[in-house]
Amino acid sequence: MSVILHLETATKNCSVAISKSGVIIALKERFSEQFSHSEKLHDFIQEVLKEAQMELSSLDAVAVSKGPGSYTGLRIGVAAAKGICFAMDLPLIALNSLQILSEKYQSNNQAILFPMFDARRMEVYVMALNEKKEILKHSFAEVLCAESFNEFPTNIQWIFMGEGAEKCKQVFDASHIKYQSDILYPSAAEMVSLAWKAFKGKKFEDVAYFEPFYLKDFYTTAKKIRE
Repeated sequence: MSVILHLETATKNCSVAISKSGVIIALKERFSEQFSHSEKLHDFIQEVLKEAQMELSSLDAVAVSKGPGSYTGLRIGVAAAKGICFAMDLPLIALNSLQILSEKYQSNNQAILFPMFDARRMEVYVMALNEKKEILKHSFAEVLCAESFNEFPTNIQWIFMGEGAEKCKQVFDASHIKYQSDILYPSAAEMVSLAWKAFKGKKFEDVAYFEPFYLKDFYTTAKKIRE
């Protein structure tokens, strides 16, 4: 029996869960346009532990959403995960945030899944998977245009999901594309099966050197210098 704490902070949804041997037993999450992760994450950790009637000492591992996603959100989640791992001498599991999002889609019909996060302007962070959740193309940044995703066959249905997919509606209108508008943000609930598989395979990170997967450099607006 193995108990794993799951932290998902890659988007506007701050989400924490606890699982036992691959089964979720507690979940706490909140969506906020203001990215309330720094205020809520540690409270949520305490709340799920209380709901599960456990202490930090009960944990066997910590799983964290590694990115891509919000620069600040990822930093907060990874810092919390590493802090717990250091303090409790626990292994760290890192999961791709887009792959976590794709876990929300449930269908056996042949399809190509495109989980997407909103990036800058007409850009998205995206990956491609088949209906079995096998990765066809790892995370990449795409500036959307009519030629985007031309490398993938159009005789198979494409499933666009995630907040970033809203941008695609300005570019794509084809019969082979389905917009899964009910799937917008990843949740710690969808980390459970991925983390359990990684735990059993002992796919752990080096806690000391692990950093979030930002995909692209953080952008900021430079301040004007007064002359």
